[in-house]
Amino acid sequence: MTSAAERPLLFLDVDGPLIPFGSPNAPPQAAAPPARPGGNPLLDRLDPGIGPRLLALGCTLVWATTWTQDANETVAPLLGLPRLPVVQWPATDPGDGPRGLHWKTRALVEWADGRTFVWLDDEITAMDHTWVTAQHPGQSLLHRVDPARGLADTDFHAVAGWLATVGHPPGRPTTR
Repeated sequence: MTSAAERPLLFLDVDGPLIPFGSPNAPPQAAAPPARPGGNPLLDRLDPGIGPRLLALGCTLVWATTWTQDANETVAPLLGLPRLPVVQWPATDPGDGPRGLHWKTRALVEWADGRTFVWLDDEITAMDHTWVTAQHPGQSLLHRVDPARGLADTDFHAVAGWLATVGHPPGRPTTR
C-alpha cells in the first residue's frame, strides 16, 4: 500500500478544469446542485461526479487555484471532496522568468519539492513543460484541460495512463 507521502501530488485548478467556460446553454455533464442565493452562478457548472473520479486517481489532491481557501469552503463540498491542502501563491512579478512561463509554475515545483506530480490547469504552455523538465528532478505531468468543457473522460484516462507508466496505477477511472 502506498503511503500518503509516497502518492503523487495532483495540483488542481478550479476555473476551466472544474468550472468550464463553455456555453451555459450546453448540456451539463451531470446534474449540478441549484445555485445558492447570492452565490456564484458559475458553480452550477460543477459536475459533482468529478470529485469521486479525482479521489479514485489515488493522488494527494492539492488546490492550485486563485480560489485558495475558498475552494475548500465552496467547491470541495459540492464535489464531495474533503478539505485539501492549498498552494499559497507568493507575490511574483509576471515579468520575472522566461517569456510564457505561467505565474503558478515555479510555486508548484517548489511545493512538490521533488515529488511526482500532476498539474491540471487550462493555462499550461509549452514553456511550462520546458521549465518543469529542466527544474524539477521528479516525474511530472502537466496536463492542459480544455476550459470550454472542463475535465472530461479523455483527461481522466490520460492522467490514469500516465500514473500507471510511472508506477502509481490508480483505481480504474469510472466513466459516466
